[in-house]
Amino acid sequence: MHGSPAWARDDILNRSLSEFLTGAGEIAPVLVAAVPIGLLWGTLASGKGLSVLEAVMMSALMFAGAAQFVAIELWHDPVPVILLTATAFIVNVRHVLMSASLSRHIDAIPRRFHPLVAFLVVDESWALSEKRALTQPVTLAYYLGLTLPLVVCWSVSTGIGAALGRSIGDPAAYGIDFAFSALFIGILMGFWKGSRTAAVLAVSGAVSAFTKLNLEGAWYIVAGGIAGALCAAVLRREEP
Repeated sequence: MHGSPAWARDDILNRSLSEFLTGAGEIAPVLVAAVPIGLLWGTLASGKGLSVLEAVMMSALMFAGAAQFVAIELWHDPVPVILLTATAFIVNVRHVLMSASLSRHIDAIPRRFHPLVAFLVVDESWALSEKRALTQPVTLAYYLGLTLPLVVCWSVSTGIGAALGRSIGDPAAYGIDFAFSALFIGILMGFWKGSRTAAVLAVSGAVSAFTKLNLEGAWYIVAGGIAGALCAAVLRREEP
């Protein structure tokens, strides 16, 4: 790019900006859902004694909403480091499956940026990237457009929640806690391919619910993800 003419550099920058804005536009509905959830987590963190800075740093460095909610439930003094680490691993082990799936579609992203891609993988960025890969390459600019606004929104909203403390009340009383679930259901419907999709969702949901009812901890997340992946693999092998 250093030796390229000015018009070529401008064209590359314009295309990158367009890709970034496309990603930002697609993640915008997720940001709306992230705000109340972030506020809720911030209030919980404040109630456990975390400062605003500590809440923001935890959100920015950990960037894993589900794991953060589980961690804050277990938080007390002294901090149970081993238990928190093990629980966070259990909750986030699904990221191994998501990263493996996403790795098939990031050839357009230079390898030196792959660790950054892996760090920024969350349920929503993975789902939207997978949907994008059905029709177009997943570029670095597009992926950053998806993920950077989400990191900023999540971190800022958790910081505001921590600053306001418990004055917000419980968003669950208004049904706001279902916002992410409803949003992700909508995203999943974009992958609908008929009976095969229904079978994968049914198996994953049934195994997850059974595990939740019969096994303590967050193992239902892992069990549901593995069951869905195995079901999809079996159906794939049975294709002509």
